[in-house]
Formats: sequence, structure tokens, C-alpha cells
Amino acid sequence: MDHRPYDPETDREDLWKLKAAFERGLGTGTGGEAKEARYEAKLTDGYRERYLDWVERCVESDPRCVTLAGDAGYVFVLPEEMAMIWDAAVVNELYVAPAHRGTGLADDLIGAACELARDQDLPLDRLVLDVDPENARARAFYDRHGFEPWGEMIAREL
Repeated sequence: MDHRPYDPETDREDLWKLKAAFERGLGTGTGGEAKEARYEAKLTDGYRERYLDWVERCVESDPRCVTLAGDAGYVFVLPEEMAMIWDAAVVNELYVAPAHRGTGLADDLIGAACELARDQDLPLDRLVLDVDPENARARAFYDRHGFEPWGEMIAREL
């Protein structure tokens, strides 16, 4: 499937639909009802606008940071100046709609992410991401692409 850099002028609605599906998938696919409700509750109009505005600022910094494959999927790599906190390139999100899974699209998107990451001038030549340990399909995909555990992220409510 064809993929190309995100265009904020024409792709906002497609990206938001994919982002919302990504968030809902995190809630329903990797946790119980409480997690599902938490992810669903964050998908407000205010969150939508903040997210899309942030993506636009990121794209202004690096036009290749979001790669879109129509309504089938996307990958979002943080621009270089935002990745410095990890000293490495960061995949913020990678999502492929269920109807397009198993087609090779995810391979293409991670390939685009790796290509962009190689072009970033960061202290470590590494691409990092956060994946839910309960998401066996995603873990298998990243294992197949040479990702391996590198520390462990923890979080707390504010």
C-alpha cells in the first residue's frame, strides 16, 4: 500500500480516525474494562484538537515525522529535537487498521520510521518505542524487526 508524509491541510480527519482507533485498541486489546474506559474517556474534542495541533507542530519541524497510509495506518516518529530526551529516535505511535494487518503495511511503516531515525543526529543510533507487554501481536512484530527490551518504562497518575 502507498504511504506518504502526512499533510495537515488534507489529512487531519484521516489521521484522527486512525489515532482514535489506536487509542481504543490500546484500551480494549490490552486490559480490562477500567483501562478501556480510561482510553475512551480521553478521546474528547479538546484532546483531538491538542493532538492534531501538536502533530502539526511536529510536522513543521520535520515533514517526514508522520507517515500516513490513507485510512489504513500511520507511524509517528518524534522529531529530532523532541527525541533527545531518550538520546535515541522515538516511535511515538504505529498503528495499522485491523483490515490491513498481515498485508506488509506495518513492515513498510516501520521501514519508513527506521529510515527517518537513521537521518536524525542523536547520541545513540537506536530506535525506541513503548509497547504494552500484553500486546502479543505487537511484541512479535517488533521482535521480528530486531527490537529487544531496553529498560522498562514506569508511570504514575498526576
